[in-house]
Amino acid sequence: MTRRSVETVGLTKAFGGVVAVDDATVTFQDGKINALIGPNGSGKTTFFNCVTGMIKPDAGRAMYRGQDITGRSPHRIARAGIGRSFQLCRIFPRMTVLDNMLVAVRTTSLRAQLANSHNRSDLDRARGWLRRVGIDHLEGVEARNLSYGQQKLLELAGVLMGDPETIMLDEPAGGVNPALIERIAALVRQLNKEGRTFLIVEHNMDLVMSLSDHVVVFDRGRPIAAGPPPVIRADPRVLEAYLGV
Repeated sequence: MTRRSVETVGLTKAFGGVVAVDDATVTFQDGKINALIGPNGSGKTTFFNCVTGMIKPDAGRAMYRGQDITGRSPHRIARAGIGRSFQLCRIFPRMTVLDNMLVAVRTTSLRAQLANSHNRSDLDRARGWLRRVGIDHLEGVEARNLSYGQQKLLELAGVLMGDPETIMLDEPAGGVNPALIERIAALVRQLNKEGRTFLIVEHNMDLVMSLSDHVVVFDRGRPIAAGPPPVIRADPRVLEAYLGV
């Protein structure tokens, strides 16, 4: 039996008269690379935001490995084992790459973080993750001076500082050059082999189909199909909703 990672039952969120997520019941597989795809405006990022506590759903439940996490604060959900990146990078642009890493998982004030962040354990872990994502040579550079792809790698490295069991990535390939996309894909595969589960929102279909074990398709806030990439490619509902054929 396939273990469940993130799952929702009847999850619903509206903004004014627009229903962004509409009674969504979805299951993502634990230990796998899962993708969430769909046309623009189909509710994917809103779904992520509801699951990770960035916004509260109007109805329904979100669960993580059988535990109800509906409406919890983002830091409590992170402590439960879920880390996430954002469609637009959330980094400190005027701080160095290394300092971005050192504040990534602190809960005190920014001033206290900077004053107390340079212990050997944190430094070693930060440099280790920077090495894993391939930007350790940039540790002294201000984040604003990185390319957009490098900023994406920095954000991912910061997520990994929290040692999450499940990582939710919102458009990791968006605006990134092909060489860095390959690096991100290789890193996701490696981390998955090491036991981490992934949920990825992505518009790059070549990446989705080559990387994912399980794909969920949204249209107008609802899941319309789920399965392995070959099944999704051939599903007429997906072709109609996502590919417009």
